[in-house]
Amino acid sequence: MFMGPPRGGIHDRFMPKKQAKNRKQVVGRIIKIYMRWGKTIIAALLLTILSSLIGVFVPYFTGRAFNTFDVNLNKVDGELLFKILMILLALSVVSWLISTISGIIMVRVSQKLVYTLRAEFFEKMQRLPLNFYDTRSHGDTMSRITNDADNISSTIALTTTHLISSVLMIAGTIVMMVALNIPLTIVVFCAVPLVYVLTKIIATNSRKYFSAQQKHLGVLNGMVEESISDIQLVKAFSRQEQVKREFMATNDELFNSSLKAQIWAGYMMPLSNVINNLIFALVAITGGYLLNKGVVTLGVVITFLTYSKQFIGPLNGIANIFSTIQSALASAERVFDVLDLDEESKDAPNAIDVIAPKGEVTFENVSFSYDKSIPVLQDISFSVKAGEVIALVGETGAGKTTIVNLITRFYDVDSGKIYIDGVDIRNIKRMSLQNCFSVVLQETTLFTGSIMDNIRYARPTATDTEVINAAKLAHADEFIDRLPQKYDTLVSGNSDVLSEGQRQLLAISRALLSHSPILILDEATSSVDTKTEKDIQRALLKLMKNHTSFLIAHRLSTIRDADRIMVIGDGVIKESGSHHELMGKRGEYYKMVMSQLGEYAE
Repeated sequence: MFMGPPRGGIHDRFMPKKQAKNRKQVVGRIIKIYMRWGKTIIAALLLTILSSLIGVFVPYFTGRAFNTFDVNLNKVDGELLFKILMILLALSVVSWLISTISGIIMVRVSQKLVYTLRAEFFEKMQRLPLNFYDTRSHGDTMSRITNDADNISSTIALTTTHLISSVLMIAGTIVMMVALNIPLTIVVFCAVPLVYVLTKIIATNSRKYFSAQQKHLGVLNGMVEESISDIQLVKAFSRQEQVKREFMATNDELFNSSLKAQIWAGYMMPLSNVINNLIFALVAITGGYLLNKGVVTLGVVITFLTYSKQFIGPLNGIANIFSTIQSALASAERVFDVLDLDEESKDAPNAIDVIAPKGEVTFENVSFSYDKSIPVLQDISFSVKAGEVIALVGETGAGKTTIVNLITRFYDVDSGKIYIDGVDIRNIKRMSLQNCFSVVLQETTLFTGSIMDNIRYARPTATDTEVINAAKLAHADEFIDRLPQKYDTLVSGNSDVLSEGQRQLLAISRALLSHSPILILDEATSSVDTKTEKDIQRALLKLMKNHTSFLIAHRLSTIRDADRIMVIGDGVIKESGSHHELMGKRGEYYKMVMSQLGEYAE
């Protein structure tokens, strides 16, 4: 069908559309999705809180352990030391168990998150209008549902419990430090402005590179998908080097953005360690001074040395998490960008199901344009009786396929109305409307599976006998019987097992099997040889006696037996009539036929 307006250079073809970046809104939406499993998350949070509380008390008991040593008397309270060591061992084991269980729970939730995102994304794809697929790189769309969704899941799984645990650990550590000694607490607090400034600088610079990284990854996927699907054309025109250069250019951009993102994110750990060691040294110096003055005990100093690590470590962890989250937010933006797109208009509240449709089609003052600036159809009106065969001819881009797109409601009209059996198609449920049509497109589509499965795709309830009869009617049975596995032969969308002509015969078989009242053939015989084309035309003419049929063909010899031929051009119907009537007028149609068939036109 229509493939949208032509695209420009390599980046114009593959670059995703720009979207407004609202990080707070994106975070809010991720949290909202997370809360679908609120009870599970609350359980994980409670376990994380318990684990953090245990972590807060470990340095306290470590300091108590050092206080069991009496340096002046050169002795140790062994019984108390043993009890404290057992408490520390128990705390460590319980903390490990709780952290493991909490981690497993969050991993399960994160996987459910990505499962839900992918499912909603795929469901959204089924509801998006064709314009989305006509104007977007398929590879970029695939990258969003795979790479970006995975990135969200893996990042959140690693960061959520870590973030909560870090916050709780910092809060608990502050309480314990304030309770033990105010001057040493102030020394530890010196780390806060240093870490804040470091985080601000790194997050600001890394964010744009993480966004660029995900964007270029989508572009690269689009190029790979197109190169693989069109590899024959690439080789036929010796474009391997050009494709390679384009790929390397985009790959270089991905490399540079990824490298810069990782470099900026990588600054965090070493600089955090510098801050960590600086504060540790300040605590040691201040603690030694206070210990010498007799203000604090050795155990308190040891406790604060541990707390300085325990305070700055989570603080640095939070800073690291914010750098990591930049990548996840960039991916989330790309996923939500698609989820927020306008869908096909929903069925009208009073929409009806079509029961036993006859196949009458009426266009009433229909106008349409794809980009709202260049009209394709202007005030078109015509009526087709049930069982009538209509051929649409005209130059490429005249609007022939557009008429079919509008009948099937792949696109909605800008103005005017289209009726089927006297009912405005906008008042017919979409699923019911689609069941009115059998469509054979110019570009043949096969799905991975057997030949039997591909023909039966049109009507899943069809029996094997019905499938075989449809294949015989389309003259596909002849080549199918020559295949080793016959109807069980496996094919796929990009398989070279079958020729283009054979694939087209299968598509025609599929359309014949559906038994829909309206048959649409868009250049349906363009890839078969002349003999096969004539055989198919004879079979189709028999079939079309009981179907309303729309034929689109550039080879005018294939449509001369149509009941009516409409010449489309300049957005209007220039001529309409049978082959002999139009030939007698010696107008547009006559010129087209003579240019193709010459003396054999009559």
